[in-house]
Amino acid sequence: MIRKIIQIDEEKCNGCGLCAHACHEGAIGMIDGKAKLLRDDYCDGLGNCLPACPTGAISFVEREAAAYDEQAVLANKKKAAAPHALACGCPGTRSHLIERHGKPAAAPETAVSAKVAAAGRQESMLNQWPVQIKLVPVNAPYFDGADLLVAADCTAYAYADFHADFIRGKITLIGCPKLDDGDYTEKLTQIICENDIRSVTVVRMEVPCCGGIENAVKNALKAAAVKKGGKLVPWQVVTVSTDGKII
Repeated sequence: MIRKIIQIDEEKCNGCGLCAHACHEGAIGMIDGKAKLLRDDYCDGLGNCLPACPTGAISFVEREAAAYDEQAVLANKKKAAAPHALACGCPGTRSHLIERHGKPAAAPETAVSAKVAAAGRQESMLNQWPVQIKLVPVNAPYFDGADLLVAADCTAYAYADFHADFIRGKITLIGCPKLDDGDYTEKLTQIICENDIRSVTVVRMEVPCCGGIENAVKNALKAAAVKKGGKLVPWQVVTVSTDGKII
């Protein structure tokens, strides 16, 4: 059938991903750093993506296209919201929320668990999985409206109340700029651009190499601000000493 549908000019597209975020039907995706119309039958022709594009790369055309299929869109949304495994196929990388309902279930007592119980057991505050920056998907549903915690992995070991003081109420990403290959900036920029991130807290160690994770977040925030028309997400940096104090 001949109908109105969007067209994306790849030459004008700057890869910000704002159109993909604005398209609630999932018709637009980011491929090789450019926005693409993934399926004609996912595009309802209403154009919510047009005002989101900062470069004017999206326009309407009338052409032969499959009819809008609402049932296919709903099925795709349901699939996207479900826990999924990454390409490596490891079950431990499935992205999902962790619901907290009171105290954790009782486990067989060991010498260690008995000491923990005697001291007063604390529940984990982690809200999602995975947590490693390299493994977390860019468009996970739990990013929408999230307060983001980006932490050097050593901080959780050095600072005793890390869960209660930092993880509580946040979506957590961890990494080590010294040991991980590559830079986190591009991945973090995508996460901030393509989701409604409310704030970012960086927790790093005092050691110089931890400056890499702080710089990656700062660069990502700046890049995302440019792509979002100058809007900078609120952020803060907390530094932990090697003896476990906030400095």
